[in-house]
Amino acid sequence: MLSLGLILMTLVGHCYGNNKLRVGFYNGKCGSHNIEKVIYGVVQQKIREDPDIVSDLIRLSFHDCFVRGCDASILLEGKHTEQMARVNKKLGGIEDVGEIKEVVEKVCPGVVSCTDVLVIAARAAVFLAGGKWYDVETGRRDGRVSLSKEAEAILPPPTIPVNKAIQLFAKKGLNKRDFVVLLGGHTAGTAHCHSFKKRLYNFHGTHKPDPTISSSLLKVLRNTCPLNSQSDNEAFLDQTPNSHFKMDNAYYKQIVAHNGTLEIDQNMAISPLTKGIVKGLAKSPYQFLNEFGPAMVKMARIGVLTGHHGEIRKTCGSVN
Repeated sequence: MLSLGLILMTLVGHCYGNNKLRVGFYNGKCGSHNIEKVIYGVVQQKIREDPDIVSDLIRLSFHDCFVRGCDASILLEGKHTEQMARVNKKLGGIEDVGEIKEVVEKVCPGVVSCTDVLVIAARAAVFLAGGKWYDVETGRRDGRVSLSKEAEAILPPPTIPVNKAIQLFAKKGLNKRDFVVLLGGHTAGTAHCHSFKKRLYNFHGTHKPDPTISSSLLKVLRNTCPLNSQSDNEAFLDQTPNSHFKMDNAYYKQIVAHNGTLEIDQNMAISPLTKGIVKGLAKSPYQFLNEFGPAMVKMARIGVLTGHHGEIRKTCGSVN
């Protein structure tokens, strides 16, 4: 494994397309500080304290980029912001990005956007959880608008049919394979009972469990989420022992075996549209690791603000 120092030294100013994003955008802009290394250090400490940060940062990236593009609108606080949308209930990582931004502001005030802090932090999390290092493009600016109604209209529920999910990703410039690879982020972390409880007791109004769940997983999930309990407990998205917070292809192996926690996870392994890709990723431990980083980079290009558009927020929860 390359040392962090060597990896960061290899960052050069490659530009991508006409969107003014480039690898190494902040090189030389923060004095003697390598801002990507600073963020890496903070994320490393946070993961030591709570390994679920990995999945939080990956999921937060998705929830940000799919609404108004990658502009940190998910981080804005307020009564009618994206954070208040039902689909963002218990979304983790928001406070963490704010705290990382505070550290960044101390060493490099007014230069690094909250959007780029999230993108860089997510890459660090992926790598620290066993994923493959990938170069991140930077140079984004932050948006000023965040609306809960937009998040409700755009972000998919975990019950979305596979064909509808593929169409949604296509609207964002992501293809079917990107969809399957990015959902592989579910190999790390947890989901709350409200995201899948109906599958366990009343699947699509049948008053029966989802027939695609294995009997062993159904028992586990029902123990975690009892029928008459109001508690919103968490269950692992990847049921592989000792792999709950690791970036690996174990998630795909589990959904092939009908051990998908979320409806969309299980359906992706069954659908004729995607099951071939899922089986391929389940068989090859390296394929997923090689493809996840590039898919994250591609997602992070959605609707970015650069140049004179947007702003560099001093704090991620409010506009300047």
